[in-house]
Amino acid sequence: MARAKAKGKMIRITLERSGIGYSLRQKRTLKALGLRRLRQTVEHADGPVVRGMIKKVSHLVRVEE
Repeated sequence: MARAKAKGKMIRITLERSGIGYSLRQKRTLKALGLRRLRQTVEHADGPVVRGMIKKVSHLVRVEE
């Protein structure tokens, strides 16, 4: 995680299921979140943009606050 942690609430997102077989839009959302491999975990600052992206791929990821 090369990104410096911003002040505020952080959320941890883990890719639980593969994007194979899902729409290109969902695959691009995973890529935009920084998720490339199964079981990979990334941290993002909590905000409406990230929450919206998570909602679109909620069936593929696990979120921890």
